[in-house]
Parts: sequence; structure tokens; C-alpha cells
Amino acid sequence: MACSATSTTGLISSIAATTKSMVSPISKPSHLPLPSSFFGHRKPLQSRASRSISLNRGSYSRKSFVVKASGELPLVGNTAPDFEAEAVFDQEFIKVKLSEYIGKKYVILFFYPLDFTFVCPTEITAFSDRYAEFEKLNTEILGVSIDSVFSHLAWVQTDRKSGGLGDLKYPLISDVTKSISKSYGVLIPDQGIALRGLFIIDKEGVIQHSTINNLAIGRSVDETLRTLQALQYVQENPDEVCPAGWKPGEKSMKPDPKLSKEYFAAI
Repeated sequence: MACSATSTTGLISSIAATTKSMVSPISKPSHLPLPSSFFGHRKPLQSRASRSISLNRGSYSRKSFVVKASGELPLVGNTAPDFEAEAVFDQEFIKVKLSEYIGKKYVILFFYPLDFTFVCPTEITAFSDRYAEFEKLNTEILGVSIDSVFSHLAWVQTDRKSGGLGDLKYPLISDVTKSISKSYGVLIPDQGIALRGLFIIDKEGVIQHSTINNLAIGRSVDETLRTLQALQYVQENPDEVCPAGWKPGEKSMKPDPKLSKEYFAAI
């Protein structure tokens, strides 16, 4: 039986209408958002601590609340993880080994996310410009990122006015294996870069101070210097402690219930 022209046209129109209703038009985005990694956002990491919690409101006892810690020690107060890695210094490739400073110098070890970025050069050049002040305190500065030494060299050879570093007065270490960042607890696993971690290591190789900032927050050279000075003071004067905001020449405190009153009475 032959189909009429009218019925064929109606069938085609019906198919077209059905197809159109099944396909949604692609809308053009009004803007392109920055990736969340730029601001340091990432998926929350699962805690490595194993926890077993059981609370009974009716009959509470110590045994009903059990928390098993991960067993990992905080870095502060413990020996700094040693490492040996390639670095760029004075336009050359060198080897840096942390343990070679033990018994000789204090070390400011700081991590930054990536070369050729935004906040990073402001921190790196600021530490270089103040290097003489740290040198007077018998302290070496070491910068670390996951970039290669070739990237470090290219950045050093780039003028500051173009976002480069220019000549630096301390080494930039390459952590391409990410092992150093991981050992210091600053590696962001899902991004493969380091947070802005900073560690002050004393002459015995013990970490005495640490700060960790998210990617968008730069650090203060002034505060790092002040903390280093306070550390050296209390190590030279073990019967004293430094109150908030202490600077060289200011009054310290005796860690004693009675003797500390002398400090409080003076402020």
C-alpha cells in the first residue's frame, strides 16, 4: 500500500520534533573560572588515624571512647629528615645535602609550589634581599620546589621585572621526585606540588619551628627572622623563654610561677 505525500510529511515532522526534544542545545559559558588548584582547594584527605568511637549517653565510661592515633610524630622537636638533591646556585648546578650543615649552621628550609608563578617570586627574592641578616646569625637559606634544575636556572636567568628571580644568594633545590616535600609533610598529593611550608632547623639538626601556608598566602621574612632570633636566644639562655612578639633587646621571661611575675609586673 503506498503512503500519501501528506502522511509522509507528517511522519518526518513528528520525527524531527521528537529528535529536537531529546537534544539540548549547548550553551556557551559566559566566563572561564580559574582552576581550584590556583587557590589551593583540593579534596579533603582521609585521616590516617584509625578511630573507633562508641558513646553511650546513659552510662559513660573512659572505655567507651577509644581513639587510636596514627603514631606519627610532629616534625617540630624531631630531627629534620635528611636529603641530598640537585640545586641551582650562582648560575650553576650543585649538590645540596642537609646533614652537611649539622654542627655548623642553622637552616631556613622553605617550600614553594612552582617556578614562574605569582606569589613565589616575591618570597624567594625577599629572602635573598635579606640574606645578609640571616648570614650574620650563622644561618643558611634553602628554597625547594618540585621543578627541575633546568626550570630553576631559567627562572634565575629571567629579570625580576619580567617575573623572574635574577641572581639569588642561596640555592634553589629541585625536588622532582617529590620525596623531600613528602618527608616534610607539605606535599599536596592530588596536585603534586608543595604547600608553602617553612622550617627552622637548629645546628643539631632538630626542627624548632614550622609554618605551613596555603598556596595563595605569602610568608613574612620579618617574622621568620624574629622567630630565628628568639630560638637562638632561648638556646643560649636555657633558663629563659620569649613572650609574644619578643625581639632582641626586649625583656624575656623566667618559666617559673613566681619569677615570671617580674615580667608581668614590668609590662
